[in-house]
Amino acid sequence: MAGAPAASTAGRTPVSLPLTLLRRPMLCLSVLFIVLVVIAALFAPWCAPFDPAEQFAEGLSLEGAPLPPGGTFWLGTDLLGRDLLSRLIFGARTSLLVGVLANGMAVAIGVLVGLIAGYLQGPLGSLLMRFTDLMMAFPALLLAIALAAIFQPSVWIVALVIAMVNWVQIARVIYAETSALSARDFVAVERTLGAGSWRILTVHLIPHLVPTILVWATLGISTTVLLEATLSFLGVGVQPPMASWGNIIFESQTWFTSAPWLVFFPGAAIVLLSLAFNIVGDTLRDALDPTLKRGE
Repeated sequence: MAGAPAASTAGRTPVSLPLTLLRRPMLCLSVLFIVLVVIAALFAPWCAPFDPAEQFAEGLSLEGAPLPPGGTFWLGTDLLGRDLLSRLIFGARTSLLVGVLANGMAVAIGVLVGLIAGYLQGPLGSLLMRFTDLMMAFPALLLAIALAAIFQPSVWIVALVIAMVNWVQIARVIYAETSALSARDFVAVERTLGAGSWRILTVHLIPHLVPTILVWATLGISTTVLLEATLSFLGVGVQPPMASWGNIIFESQTWFTSAPWLVFFPGAAIVLLSLAFNIVGDTLRDALDPTLKRGE
């Protein structure tokens, strides 16, 4: 019996875990797509064939309609004769910036609130959780629209607005896990030995929460990218002339039937990026969750 625990953990070495994950083709495709989008966003001025704001006279038909994909403009042009591929590449920079920044702030706020409430309990913990419940009672999209309408829309304001409505879910999860960990014997022993709250939090509680934080940090990007696209589509997000996938659809929605590529390509980019982050997040959750035995 003494050798059983060692046998059950032998398959999850730092070397074997990445090899196990790479055997999943959907995960590999998701990671590849995310890497391509990140590279395109980081090196947008060099990856984009044209300036995203440049209006080409030859980018419109004789009737003034946008050109379909093909020829000089691989993905066609928009209503002003601008290259759609270039705008999508620069839009990836905006969408990823807002997604990563907003999700980072949301995770930080949620972890802080959940950790404090779960560890301290008492009146302060109850107050923090009741405030979290109050925030959860409001529909996130309506609250985000209201906040975005109050402030002057910009990349930073949109990221802040999304973070303000997205922290509540992770706060509840961190609160539940912190409460359960705080009741464990090893925490009681540490308190008995005279360990302070800072040591218990940093040495014993936070390391146990890292897998949950990593999973939510990955899955949350999918949510924030979708929410940014929704706000931009509704006209309260990132404002033109700055390109984002959401406002590209917003500007082109009236041409959906006659020029469907203007909506299809940015819409497909949003869906694929969100799906890729969801797949990576689900895989991380399965790999890092110690309660999943997977037949070991």
